[in-house]
Amino acid sequence: MFSVVTANVNGIRAAGRRGGVAWLADCGADVWCLQEVRADDAVLDAELGAADRGDSHVAHTEGAVAGRAGVAIVSRYPLRDVRIGPGPAEFVADGRWVEATVELPAGPVRIASAYAHTGEAGTGRQAQKMRFLDAVEARLVDLGAETAAGGGPALVCGDLNVAHREVDIKNWRPNRTRAGFLPVERAYLDRWFDEHGWVDLGRRLGGDGPGPYTWWSWRGRGFDTDGGWRIDYQLATPDLAERARSAVVGKAATYAQRWSDHAPLTVTFD
Repeated sequence: MFSVVTANVNGIRAAGRRGGVAWLADCGADVWCLQEVRADDAVLDAELGAADRGDSHVAHTEGAVAGRAGVAIVSRYPLRDVRIGPGPAEFVADGRWVEATVELPAGPVRIASAYAHTGEAGTGRQAQKMRFLDAVEARLVDLGAETAAGGGPALVCGDLNVAHREVDIKNWRPNRTRAGFLPVERAYLDRWFDEHGWVDLGRRLGGDGPGPYTWWSWRGRGFDTDGGWRIDYQLATPDLAERARSAVVGKAATYAQRWSDHAPLTVTFD
C-alpha cells in the first residue's frame, strides 16, 4: 500500500504555525503534493525538518512573485526527471506545476503537483487561467499517451480552482457566472475525464455527492454550514485508478482547528 496527500497549505509557514505540517507528517502519506507553498527552498526545508520529514526527497518550484504560488512534491522515496511547468515557457517560472517520477517500491509513478489560477471572469486573469488549463490539458494528453505506451502510471494532484459539477459546490446557482464554476472551465474537466481517460479519484471513491468539499472561505459561516467547493483533485491514469482504494478529505473538526482554507485529500493505493 502507498498513499498520496494533496494539500493547498495556504503558505507553508502559516500552515506550520497552525499545525498543518505536523498534520501532514502524522497522516502517514508517502508522497505530499503541496500548493501555495509561498516560500523558498530554505524555508520549506526548515518546515519539513521541524516535522521530522527533513530526510524527504523534494521537488519544489517557487512563484515568480515572492509570497505567492509555489508547488512542491515531498516524497519518502527518490524522485527523478523533475519537470517544472506543464509546457509553455509562460508557466515555467510562476510556481504552478512541478512533476517528477517517484520511485515507489511497487514501481515508478509519474506525479505532478498543480495549482491553477483563481481567475476572474471577463478579465486578463481569467485569460491567463484558461491558457494554463490549455497547457495542463496538453500535458495530460502526453502523459496519457506515455502511459498507454508502457511508460508507467501517472497521477496529477492539486488545486485546480474549478468545481466540476453542481454536486461539487454547495451554492452552485449564484456562482454560475463566477470564475471556478464557469461552463467553459468545467468543460476542461469533461474532456479530461470523458475524452482523455483520466479518472477523478475524489469523486469515484467519495460517492455521488454533494461534496465532499475541499475549500471553504475564511469569511462567513461557510465552513460551519459546509458551504464549500470541491476544487482539489487527484487525477489518475486508468491503470493507477484501478489500484485506488480510498479517498478521504481531512476537513478539520472545527473552524478553530483549520490550518488552511483548503482541506487535504488523501488517496490510498494498493
